[in-house]
Amino acid sequence: MATVTRLYDTHTQALNAVSDLEAAGVRADDISIVSNNTDNWHAGHKHKSDSHSGPLGDRNGDGENDVADGAGKGAATGGMLGAGAGLLAGLGMLAIPGLGPVVAAGWLASTAVGAAAGAAAGGATGGLLGALKEAGHSDEDANVYAEGVRRGGTLVSVKTSGDDEARIESLMDGRQGFDAATRGQAYRESGWSAFDVEAKPYTSEDISRERSLYR
Repeated sequence: MATVTRLYDTHTQALNAVSDLEAAGVRADDISIVSNNTDNWHAGHKHKSDSHSGPLGDRNGDGENDVADGAGKGAATGGMLGAGAGLLAGLGMLAIPGLGPVVAAGWLASTAVGAAAGAAAGGATGGLLGALKEAGHSDEDANVYAEGVRRGGTLVSVKTSGDDEARIESLMDGRQGFDAATRGQAYRESGWSAFDVEAKPYTSEDISRERSLYR
C-alpha cells in the first residue's frame, strides 16, 4: 500500500479533489481530509446529501458530530468515519495538537488523535505530524504537510495500491494540489525549517497573505 497526499491552498480545491476521487471509484474510507478552519468556512456549511437538520457530520442523528465522537474513541472507530455516504458527508470539527480546531474526516484525522494520545503517554511524535509519518511519509515531507495546514491549507490523503498510485496523483494534481517537495522549497526559502507544534496559529490575515504568495 502507498499513501498519496497533496496540499491545497483552499478548502474548495480540496473538496473538489475528494469528489473527483470518489467519482473515479476511490473508496471513501481510503480518503482523508484535514483542513484549517481559521476563517470559519465550515460554519453552517451543508452538503446536498444531508437528510436531517443536525450538525454537519452527525449521520447517526444523536446531535453530536461523528468525527470528534469517533476519534475520541480511538483510531479504529474514527477511521471508519466518512464511509458509506461519502467522505464529505462526515466532515466535522476536530481539535488536533499544534493546529487547534480543524475540519476533518477519515483515517488520517483519527490517526492524528490517536498519535497525540500515544505521544502524551510515551514521548513520541504525535498529532498530525505523527499520523503522517505513520502513514509512510518521510519526516521531511510530514513536516511540510503539517506546516501547510497551519498556514491555512487543506490536506487530502489517499491510501492506495502501488499500481494505482500514478492515477491517484493525477486526479489530485488536477485540482491544483501540491506535493511536499514543491511547497517545502517555498517554505524553506522564507527561512522555515520544521513544523513547530508550539508555534502560534496563523490568523485569518496571516493566511490571506500566505495564499497571496502562491497565486
